[in-house]
Amino acid sequence: MLSVKSKLLAVFLMITSPVFAQQIVPLSDPLLEERAQQLALEIRCLVCQNQSIASSDADLAVDLKILIRELILDGNSDEAVKIYLVERYGEFVLLKPLFNQQTSFLWLTPIIFLALAFLLAFFYFRKMGKNQQ
Repeated sequence: MLSVKSKLLAVFLMITSPVFAQQIVPLSDPLLEERAQQLALEIRCLVCQNQSIASSDADLAVDLKILIRELILDGNSDEAVKIYLVERYGEFVLLKPLFNQQTSFLWLTPIIFLALAFLLAFFYFRKMGKNQQ
């Protein structure tokens, strides 16, 4: 059974915990803030997984938004920020994976299937045309 002191401590921590949460401070330069927001749209929330950090309120998403702003303020380009995040969290952090040797199959598979479907349809209709003559 919990003592009165531990119950009071628990209530105090629940009430004050939002005070200790990190807040996202918009950048003073509107162009830099726009870059930060655009990057937040391109980075996957690692907690939610199917949404960007821009639309997530998860603690990790908030931390990543703050980190992006810090990296931008340090003078990093958008690509440098993405590379930093990929090195730290892996390629999964990007909503649109980069085209490289590891992801080429992911990018080329739809094109291959579309070409195969076109070829199958071409030969099918060609055969149908010969059967009607």
